[in-house]
Amino acid sequence: MKPTLLVLAAGMGSRYGGLKQMDGLGPNGETIIDYSIYDAVQAGFGKVVYIVREYFLEQFKQTVHEKYAHVRCADGSPLEFVFVTQELNKIPARFTLNPERQKPWGTAHAVLMAREVIHEPFAVINGDDYYGKDSFRILGDWLRAHEKSQGVYAIVGFELDHTLSESGGVSRGICHYDAAQHLTGIVEHHNILTEPDGVVRGDNSLTGAHVDLDGKALCSMNMWGFTPDYFEKSAAVFEHFLEENISELKKEFYIPYAIDSMIREGTGATDVLSTPSHWFGVTFKEDRPAVVEKFAQLARDGVYPSPLY
Repeated sequence: MKPTLLVLAAGMGSRYGGLKQMDGLGPNGETIIDYSIYDAVQAGFGKVVYIVREYFLEQFKQTVHEKYAHVRCADGSPLEFVFVTQELNKIPARFTLNPERQKPWGTAHAVLMAREVIHEPFAVINGDDYYGKDSFRILGDWLRAHEKSQGVYAIVGFELDHTLSESGGVSRGICHYDAAQHLTGIVEHHNILTEPDGVVRGDNSLTGAHVDLDGKALCSMNMWGFTPDYFEKSAAVFEHFLEENISELKKEFYIPYAIDSMIREGTGATDVLSTPSHWFGVTFKEDRPAVVEKFAQLARDGVYPSPLY
């Protein structure tokens, strides 16, 4: 079984290559998504599903085809690409969209857009985050091991120390889990950074308190593993969400919200998988030179071929 990689790319701009998600950061202009797809193929994935917006769909398709047409899976077969659009009006028919709403419905809504094209275990990632080879290997192995499972999902947790920016405070969801490594909740913290005394601190979004944080704590970088039954369960949670928020202009249906609802209702458990990989990305424009150097060093060390494709 070859799992599928679902890339959340609907937040990109109208010009493929215009925003940070498609910024050429590698030694030969490679983007972060290029590295994610390379790592996924090496980890045994066989299909890539992009969630995009309708207004740049055709240009996106053309660019992807030109870049990846020759890429082959581990077994030599062509890597399959599917494109699905996320739009505000893609909601259950019994709801009426607030005409003033412009903000997308969020990451969990984006995943639901792929319901008709994914029938195998799949991973979800952001298009602008570098997750590392080990992360894709660990998640790929988990997805293959759970091909026949239902009601159990996975999140790849990164050590908090491995996700901070030297350019400013960041927001991270700290994972809480039990002795069996089952997720019990994710608590968002804001303005996280290493302060002058060497202690990592951030603002707890639930209490507002500025608290000490464990640098080894696992946090969410929106890298998930799901089996196909997730779609039906998430769709049910989305209906409940819309019953309460259909008139709202800004509230979004996020993956952690869907997962938390399933945990509370006892309809889904989530394994917390630890990765040794260091996450990085361009959270601030000041991060860009350091990210460029990290990709250059990975090429010099032979971790990746150069050019990548």
